[in-house]
Amino acid sequence: MAIKINLLDWRQELRDSRKKQFLSLLGLSSIASAGLVLLGMLLASEAIDHQNGRNAYLKQQIAETEKKIKEIQDLEKTRASLLSRMRVIEQLQASRSATVHFFDEIVNTIPEGITLSSIKQNGTNVSIEGTAESNGRVSTYMKNLEASEWFAEPRLVVISTNPKDKLRKSTFSLRVKNLTKATPKDNVEGAE
Repeated sequence: MAIKINLLDWRQELRDSRKKQFLSLLGLSSIASAGLVLLGMLLASEAIDHQNGRNAYLKQQIAETEKKIKEIQDLEKTRASLLSRMRVIEQLQASRSATVHFFDEIVNTIPEGITLSSIKQNGTNVSIEGTAESNGRVSTYMKNLEASEWFAEPRLVVISTNPKDKLRKSTFSLRVKNLTKATPKDNVEGAE
C-alpha cells in the first residue's frame, strides 16, 4: 500500500478552497447584481415610456378639451348676441303698436273746441300746445288725459288769452307722461 504524505498544509488548502468558493460567489453575485440593475433599468425605462405615453394622451385630451371649451365660449358669445337681438326684436314687436295707441288716445281725449298745434315727446314726457275756445275745455282735456290708461299726470304749464281776440280763444301748453306700452292683446295681434 502506498502511503500518501501531504506536504501541503491542510489549512492552506482549506483557505484556498474557501477563497475559490468566495470568488465564485462574488462573481455570481456581481453577475446577479448586474442582471438586477439591468432588469431595474429596463423596468424603469418601460415605466418611464408608459408614463410618457400617458402624459402624451393627457396632453392630447387637454388640447381637445380646451378646443371644446373655446367652441363653447364662442357659442355662448353667439347665443348672448342672438338673445340680445331677440330682446330688441321683442321690444320692437311689443312697442310697434305704441305709436298708434299714442295718437289714437290723443285724438280720443281731445274734447270739442280744442285744436292742437304742437305735440313734442322727450322720453316719457309729452308737451302739448294748442288753442281752446275756453279754459273749461282745457280743464276737460286734462281730465280726459288723466282718465286715459295711456297718459298720466297732466300738468298745465301756461294758459293765456289774448284780449284783442274777439273770439276769446285761449292758448295753452301742458305736459303729460306717456304710458304707452304694448298690451298682451297687441302682442297676440302682432304674432298673427
